[in-house]
Amino acid sequence: MEGSLTWDSTFEIVLALKKAYPDASIEEFSLNDIFRMTTGLENFVDDPNLANDKILEEIYMEWFEESL
Repeated sequence: MEGSLTWDSTFEIVLALKKAYPDASIEEFSLNDIFRMTTGLENFVDDPNLANDKILEEIYMEWFEESL
């Protein structure tokens, strides 16, 4: 699938999350929220069981930095 998202594509996940939630403020989200939102993305194809705090923190930090 073209444009498929996996846990390895944190920057692309952030871009997709920003598009899906344009008015969202990253500071309001927990890692559980990031997990739920990421696995709910239409293009997300990876195994949700592979997620861990390190990956979710990377997504959080990328999103935070993109929001500055």
